[in-house]
Amino acid sequence: MTDLHPVRRALLSVSDKTGLIELGKALAERGVELLSTGGTAKALRDAGLAVKDVSEVTGFPEMMDGRVKTLHPMVHGGLLALRDNDTHVAAMNEHGIRAIDLLVVNLYPFEATVAKGAGYDECVENIDIGGPAMIRAAAKNHAFVNVVVDVEDYDKLLGDMDQHNGATCPKFRRKLAQKAYARTAAYDTAVSNWLADALELEAPKRRAFAGELKQTLRYGENSHQQAAFYTDGTNRPGVATAVQHQGKELSYNNINDTDAAFELVAEFDPARGAACAIIKHANPCGVATGANLLEAYKAAFDCDRTSAFGGIVALNQPLDAETAQEITGIFTEVVIAPDATDEAKAIFAAKKNLRLLTTDGLPDVTAGGKTVRQVAGGLLVQDKDNGFVGMDDLKVVTKKAPTDVQMRDLLFAWKVAKHVKSNAIVYVKDGATVGVGAGQMSRVDSAMIAAKKAERMADVLGLPQPLTIGSAVASDAFFPFPDGLMEAAEAGATCVIQPGGSMRDDEVIAAADEAGLAMVFTGMRHFRH
Repeated sequence: MTDLHPVRRALLSVSDKTGLIELGKALAERGVELLSTGGTAKALRDAGLAVKDVSEVTGFPEMMDGRVKTLHPMVHGGLLALRDNDTHVAAMNEHGIRAIDLLVVNLYPFEATVAKGAGYDECVENIDIGGPAMIRAAAKNHAFVNVVVDVEDYDKLLGDMDQHNGATCPKFRRKLAQKAYARTAAYDTAVSNWLADALELEAPKRRAFAGELKQTLRYGENSHQQAAFYTDGTNRPGVATAVQHQGKELSYNNINDTDAAFELVAEFDPARGAACAIIKHANPCGVATGANLLEAYKAAFDCDRTSAFGGIVALNQPLDAETAQEITGIFTEVVIAPDATDEAKAIFAAKKNLRLLTTDGLPDVTAGGKTVRQVAGGLLVQDKDNGFVGMDDLKVVTKKAPTDVQMRDLLFAWKVAKHVKSNAIVYVKDGATVGVGAGQMSRVDSAMIAAKKAERMADVLGLPQPLTIGSAVASDAFFPFPDGLMEAAEAGATCVIQPGGSMRDDEVIAAADEAGLAMVFTGMRHFRH
């Protein structure tokens, strides 16, 4: 028997009716009998197409508010019967079951219902039962049956039929089946995770994750690694949902760094002023606020001009022409902002290798969610680090208290340290980073590296002394010994923000008092590995 099987009878039942009429007409023109349900049947009939209701086939009306309509042997037998199995064929003949060669189904909009904040009962009503059951049945029997769950595959289906004189080939049916099972898996994932959240289960027995392909990538972190980018459907403003206005495709590393940059700059409320973050290898090499974006960008750039070359720039306000012009002064991989003026876009248009992304908003850094990391043999799942520390949460632990100006810089440094790989040390002065030490095995080394960077930039800028003199310093975790604190003091820091909680807090506090430092504890750490 040939592996090519003609499409003579199709069942169409869709929530998303995009392209439905065109598909129905194309199938009818190719001599395919159309079966359908509810609103889908009405839409096809209103378009002048001959359609048989599934209720005519099953002998049962749709009932229970549409919950029961396709769960019937006349439907599932037509989808599941093996055409080359004599026993199956005999059962079909005995019970009057006719084969269904094509199933076109997209499911109730459960994910969209949850996303709009619908109540519990409405979400439950949008859990599709018949659709997934039919999809799984048709996909299992892909040796004979085509199952289409994606509007994008309508033209591909018609193309394969035309290529094979009204039949489809086995490779095409297998591709459809794979996509079908992935769709039902993603759908069940959405339902199970929603229920886990509704039940406030911190660690359900099984946790599923799903994504939809956004783009295949040229390679991963390195050229010998294959990679792809998937979205998770949460629609959080950022690199996954952004509009790219120009430039070549984003790479794996571009996406990772751009996400890090935009999540950091979102820590700064645009209503309270402009902010800029420059990222290199997922770590900030400069972050600043200013009276406007141009001022913020220049201050961020002056933290570490060397590292900023080939970096990612994130802005918390719409990009303007003046800032765009300044950014083009050095090679920049990506600029991401909530929006951009036409003048700014025109300036960037002359830089074909620069990518401009706009997001139509900033992510809510206080929102919940999960982060996932793969390890050998498993997954590490945790809450997103949305921890927030405000002025009222700080505890002054030294004899000297920070001034109001120092307190502002301390909180600024704390926000940045949250986004620096551990061990993290961040020096800040006048609302701008002046030294960043990231990813060191020793906190002392991080403090020293950040200070050395500040010394080099002082030479570049022609300053009489590094900007760490008179700065505020943040540590993402406690100082286990006074040595790291003293390294920061020797660099010129005058005030310190850290979580506290070390067995040697008393020693560290005493060292701060002896050095004349003001120090506050947050009671919260921000490890980032």
